Amino acid sequence: MNKAMNQIPANVADISSYRADFPALHQQVSGHPLVYLDNGASTQKPQAVIDAVSEFYQHDYSNVHRGIHTLSQRATDQFEAARETVREFINAGSDKEIIFTRGTTDAINLVAHSLVRSSFQAGDEVIVSMMEHHSNIVPWQILEQELGLKLRVIPINEHGEIIYDEFLKLLNPKTKLLAITQLSNALGSLTPLKQMIADAHAAGAKVLVDGAQAVAHTVVDVQALDCDFYAFSGHKLFAPTGVGVLYGKHQLLDAMPPYQGGGEMIKVVSFSGTTYNELPHKYEAGTPNIAGVIGLAAAIKYVNAIGIPAIQDYEHQLLGYATEQLLAIDGLHLIGTAQDKASILSFQIDGIHASDLGTLLDQQGVAIRVGHHCAMPVMEFFGVDATARASLAFYNTRDDIDALVKAINKAVSMLK
Repeated sequence: MNKAMNQIPANVADISSYRADFPALHQQVSGHPLVYLDNGASTQKPQAVIDAVSEFYQHDYSNVHRGIHTLSQRATDQFEAARETVREFINAGSDKEIIFTRGTTDAINLVAHSLVRSSFQAGDEVIVSMMEHHSNIVPWQILEQELGLKLRVIPINEHGEIIYDEFLKLLNPKTKLLAITQLSNALGSLTPLKQMIADAHAAGAKVLVDGAQAVAHTVVDVQALDCDFYAFSGHKLFAPTGVGVLYGKHQLLDAMPPYQGGGEMIKVVSFSGTTYNELPHKYEAGTPNIAGVIGLAAAIKYVNAIGIPAIQDYEHQLLGYATEQLLAIDGLHLIGTAQDKASILSFQIDGIHASDLGTLLDQQGVAIRVGHHCAMPVMEFFGVDATARASLAFYNTRDDIDALVKAINKAVSMLK
């Protein structure tokens, strides 16, 4: 049995021992041991997840729901058990509040098209922050053009933090939705989420949280947050790609019209009219990513066995070490120095373009992300066209950080 299923580390320093469970980490790139620091883009998968998906395809594969044969019943049981696993993980009140999607982007678009199109009017306002991922900007811009909504933007300061007084100034009777990230993918900044939700609700607005980056790094309790919607992706949580989750409060999901039409989201279809299915199936049109959902459940069980609080503590220590080591490099500037941050280190080096740096690091086996990170407004605010981004997971170690620093220093010597 995988060690994460039966053994909890004695202290946070032991967490790095779990890297043995991730096959992809144990390979060479360009003749060097792989140092994987691109977890903000996507995480590697533990053997427990790989095995769960493989087992399903080898022994239990069938379409879910409605089938009366054994394989269909097995697949359906696993699929719906996964929904309960997700519910427990984020502390939703009911499994009917857990909608399986293709990912965070799909989940945000579901809310944009189902909630907003059905209940918002021209002149209504949606608030986002300057640090949002494009997936939490563009859907609202589309509706701004189509429905006459107004998109309002919360500014940030030079550290990459929400300017809270400016947020409060934006709230008004026309505010219908706050769509806000929990953890910036470009800066690592954590937003003051609970207070923002309370203030938005006091103004009469609903709140959608983009939890894509946060869900693997901090405890998520949607009832304690009191958010109306929470979206996240499996692939950033050590699960397969192509699967995600939208949590929504039952009364909101129940009142909203379906996002897509097709199989499973209906009870009765005739040419005289259609009766839609009950929650959560009302929003899950067509054959779902069954294996992905089963893999997501396996990933959550793996993470739960270690414990998000222990992961959070360990990564906080690792982020502190990485910050200290990077700042010791001559000419390196961190982009995003929020007091409350996690897992992300974006930086530039004087006279060196991020793309050149990323290429040279890859030649030394170090995988980072370079570019605008689907956060162009952030880049514009800081006056840069791109950054290099090292993003952490609990399987990273101080040795990984040391290898990153060594690779950067070698790259700098070659480029200058």
